[in-house]
Amino acid sequence: MKEKKTILIIRTSALGDVAMCIPAVYSLAEDYPDLEIKVLTQPFFARLFVNVPANISFILTDWKGKHRGVRGIFRLLKELGRYHIDCVADLHNVLRSWIIDAYFLLKGTPVRIVNKERRRRKELLCSENKGNRQQNYVLRYADVFCKLQLPIVPDFTSLLSLEELNNTRLPIAQPNDGNCLIGIAPFARYQTKTYPLPLMEKVIGYLNDKGYHLFLFGSQGKELNVLKTWEQKYKSCIALPGLLTIREELSLIGHLDVMLTMDSANMHLASLVHTPVVSVWGSTTPACGFLGWGQSEENAICLHLPCQPCSISGRKKCPLQHFSCMTSISPEEICNRIEINLPSKNECI
Repeated sequence: MKEKKTILIIRTSALGDVAMCIPAVYSLAEDYPDLEIKVLTQPFFARLFVNVPANISFILTDWKGKHRGVRGIFRLLKELGRYHIDCVADLHNVLRSWIIDAYFLLKGTPVRIVNKERRRRKELLCSENKGNRQQNYVLRYADVFCKLQLPIVPDFTSLLSLEELNNTRLPIAQPNDGNCLIGIAPFARYQTKTYPLPLMEKVIGYLNDKGYHLFLFGSQGKELNVLKTWEQKYKSCIALPGLLTIREELSLIGHLDVMLTMDSANMHLASLVHTPVVSVWGSTTPACGFLGWGQSEENAICLHLPCQPCSISGRKKCPLQHFSCMTSISPEEICNRIEINLPSKNECI
């Protein structure tokens, strides 16, 4: 009996990037059911792999614990050496993954690394190259598998089937008044990717007055404090940080009629459960290659100013100090785009 071939896939961070690799990894698992797929990632990110195909398993890293520093890397390599790995797909392309790549190359194992096209990405920031577009990262990941003689055409739609969503109640109190459900994730890692909070509050105020049910996404700490303030001020708002597991959060997002996000991880989480996303773009643009998988660029609100993008993944401050890419987007435009994506009231949950 012929032994199964085993591929090691490396993607250990960050949340949005791991989410973006799932459509490619699940498509690989479906197209090659006899292929054993081992995903090297961190424990929290492994939780994103809901309804995981039978041929996918995980090797978990602990960068803050036993795999920390040089000794930790060598400890991880020793652990990886216990597995029979036939090929390696490095979907991360950073120093840590390069060390793992080198280890397997020295053993004669084929290794292919995602091409981030760093030079072309920098060219995108130059005024004369603003028309350039980067390939969506899901397709970049698919290219890595192709180079390992495992070609795929990503056809992933959702982690959750329609039947599962229909048979699963919302993980929090389910409204029954027929009004639409809208998710709002107003934060991003960088200030230049975050719609100004006073303007976002105007969006929330309008949607609240229309009677929509608003679910506010973010992390605990400062973000939760902001969301709690809105929750207390607007009766239709529920602040979610700390209430749900990642699995429950995905289920809730799957029930939403539309999700409002920045260029952030929440855009990709919504994409994993096939929920329409209205995204707001500032220092980055969809041309950078990070638009959520399966999302329409018509729903990506971006002014495409001459100074955009000024960064590929975000920066702390506007280099021109005016931040017009965000401040010039009106709350009315965002609300209008959200309502375009809503079903009629009697079709809402």
